[in-house]
Amino acid sequence: MACLTDLINLNLSDTTEKIIAEYIWIGGSGMDLRSKARTLSGPVTDPSKLPKWNYDGSSTGQAPGEDSEVILYPQAIFKDPFRKGNNILVMCDCYTPAGEPIPTNKRYNAAKIFSSPEVAAEEPWYGIEQEYTLLQKDTKWPLGWPVGGFPGPQGPYYCSIGADKSFGRDIVDSHYKACLYAGINISGINGEVMPGQWEFQVGPSVGISAGDQVWVARYILERITEIAGVVVTFDPKPIPGDWNGAGAHTNYSTKSMRNDGGYEVIKSAIEKLKLRHKEHIAAYGEGNERRLTGRHETADINTFSWGVANRGASVRVGRETEQNGKGYFEDRRPASNMDPYVVTSMIAETTIVWKP
Repeated sequence: MACLTDLINLNLSDTTEKIIAEYIWIGGSGMDLRSKARTLSGPVTDPSKLPKWNYDGSSTGQAPGEDSEVILYPQAIFKDPFRKGNNILVMCDCYTPAGEPIPTNKRYNAAKIFSSPEVAAEEPWYGIEQEYTLLQKDTKWPLGWPVGGFPGPQGPYYCSIGADKSFGRDIVDSHYKACLYAGINISGINGEVMPGQWEFQVGPSVGISAGDQVWVARYILERITEIAGVVVTFDPKPIPGDWNGAGAHTNYSTKSMRNDGGYEVIKSAIEKLKLRHKEHIAAYGEGNERRLTGRHETADINTFSWGVANRGASVRVGRETEQNGKGYFEDRRPASNMDPYVVTSMIAETTIVWKP
């Protein structure tokens, strides 16, 4: 008799050309990922060759019951690390039957910004540092913490090893390899300052692909934690008090910044970000005011600041960028629950298109 694991690991290509495509979309809260699967007649590598699909938007908070159909437009394809073979994950965005983007479709506007000639010519690169916290399923308390109690103070946990300091490494490494398998440009992982908290980095990625890759990396992480019986939270301050919050620091450069003389372009871009500080903060994630306090490696939410090698600033410029006179900068304000479509496109729009 076959075991359940044998059946899950069946290689479909032994018996059929058909593949399974898992269509992924963002639900009504703006953070809840949803997905469902369909059978296709054969392998597909071009999203434009995939059929559109639909779902019940009244069950995701995205449409009324009397007119509940929402249409999925396939936008990006990744290899499926769970089903393997020729099976795929498909990142979609959401439209009305009339072809209008629904209000929670943030990808549509981001794609418009990235495809504008002015922005496309600058080839914006992004590296996004996605922090998250692993929680015990039944108590919603961080992994490795004593139930109802607290571990020792921060200090020993960042990039740590050992059963008394590092919690959840099997999940983190599984996620790392699964993302590489899927074709996501994940560039690294590390344990974070608060025990039970981790980070993965996606990038460098260009334009709209940065958002697609971060969302699918989040999807893969949630699927892996589901298997492990652990909960992942992207809350920017999951534990109040003297514990680090969770952010999504966004590293950014344009062609002009990467070329000789780029440091002056960087300083000019940072000045523009300063002038639109409030608008950016409003779009950088829910609950960020609990994280951006001026403590725990953050700048105060109400004050814009920047500096070289300063992790307490809103925007940090690397020492190497200053020395080379070109390079990139890091916007440290986005919360861990930010929408990467919104943040990446807004930074591009402010620094390239917007004229103060």
